[in-house]
Amino acid sequence: PIYKVEEYLQRCIDSVLSQDFKDWEMVLVDDGSPDKCPQIADKAAAKDVRIHVVHKENGGLISARRAGVLQAKGKYYMFLDSDDWLARDALEKVVSCFEANLMTDCVLFQLRYFSDNDGRHTEWDYPQPHFGVMSGKEAFRLSLNWSIHGVYVVKAELHRRYPYDDSSRWYSDDNTTRLHYFASREVRECQGVYYYRQHSSSVSHAVDVHRFDYLEANASMRKMLLAMHSPKDVLDEYEICRWKVVVGMYMFYYKYRHELASKDRKTGLEKIKQAWKSIDPHTVRKH
Repeated sequence: PIYKVEEYLQRCIDSVLSQDFKDWEMVLVDDGSPDKCPQIADKAAAKDVRIHVVHKENGGLISARRAGVLQAKGKYYMFLDSDDWLARDALEKVVSCFEANLMTDCVLFQLRYFSDNDGRHTEWDYPQPHFGVMSGKEAFRLSLNWSIHGVYVVKAELHRRYPYDDSSRWYSDDNTTRLHYFASREVRECQGVYYYRQHSSSVSHAVDVHRFDYLEANASMRKMLLAMHSPKDVLDEYEICRWKVVVGMYMFYYKYRHELASKDRKTGLEKIKQAWKSIDPHTVRKH
């Protein structure tokens, strides 16, 4: 997905072009980017037949990823944000993991954060314990508080069964990750490194009305778990997760309400109230 990343896009593309593993396809989705990104993408595609470009009107991250998936023909899907990049052996490591473990449906990268804010270059690893292999249900549970991260590769057939949730423009990709983990027979990690650029201006850090969309994404996730006839212990655990998000959103509202426009304050508070009413109080008290 590409939008206003002119400064970073070429490095992202080059990291795929330089992979030791060569049998890949890259779909670049220009999500109505107003800068030079469309030209950078088209130039890359003109030089390599493995690269394809989709130009579309701006619709946000999930819309762009969905457009990319429609073009993809591979056995495995991964999502590389256009300001991030891969270590040279990342794809080789992940494919080797899948091929050596036929019951594995999702493989996580080693996630390394990168920041060059204020001209200072900093790298640090995501604080995740090495686990080797775990069940899908266990991975789902650990993803509720992101004890394990959500930067992974998934078998195409599993993604087709559980495509992108579009209930929220900003946060429903969390739902898709958790569903993929939950539906997996096995989840593993590999040693391939994914470099994840950190921005202080990202949605997760911004004081913005879109932060309250997380409540709607949580409600959608609960509906999907019910539709999958998930066991009660899973539903209860997710209900506790939803309750914690509601509490966290109210704390965010209380702390930053004066930085939000009056209309946005009203919208945020209404979403908090609606989410609070939907929580099962018996489950919260029991736990």
